[in-house]
Amino acid sequence: MKYRNVTIAGLPGAGSSTLGMNLAAAMGWEYFSGGDFMRQYAIKHGLFDKKNQMHHPATVYSDDYDRQIDYSMRERLQRKANLVVDSWLSGFLAQGVDGVLKVLMVCSNDAVRVDRIVNRDNVSVDKAKNHIFEREQLNLTKWTRMYQKEWHDWVGQQEIDFYSPRLYDLMIDTFSHDRDETLKLVLDQLRRQRV
Repeated sequence: MKYRNVTIAGLPGAGSSTLGMNLAAAMGWEYFSGGDFMRQYAIKHGLFDKKNQMHHPATVYSDDYDRQIDYSMRERLQRKANLVVDSWLSGFLAQGVDGVLKVLMVCSNDAVRVDRIVNRDNVSVDKAKNHIFEREQLNLTKWTRMYQKEWHDWVGQQEIDFYSPRLYDLMIDTFSHDRDETLKLVLDQLRRQRV
């Protein structure tokens, strides 16, 4: 296939983890969740309470640690095959890397995203709303500051937007596609690109 790895990026509640796990199972590939990896690190180092079901912002880590993990993901995409990488920045980190299908997950209805977080984390609607939108802002502010040079080198001089559709090969709106349809869209894209 033209694509030997897949990255899946998206904001909370868009369905990237669901797609990542389902795609890895369907392909027999390795699945890597950046969020799960960072959560385990945060718990191990006392940065986050493991009893808290909600995810935490990237601001709990140092810039150096964040950069180290992100660059290790980019290096794995460059030298390995049969990976499904699910991470907020995975599509950006794969810019200029050959053989990577970059998928952007969106949900055009924020109420649906919030409802998914309510059900996933068993929290109130208000808590889910406050948490996901505040977390998004904190993370994107940090990463925009951190990755200005990489953005210029890998993407160009345009305004930084990690979720611009032009960075991706395939964009899926999970408001209008269920998990089976979403998986089929990615599998069809992979099959169409056989060389």
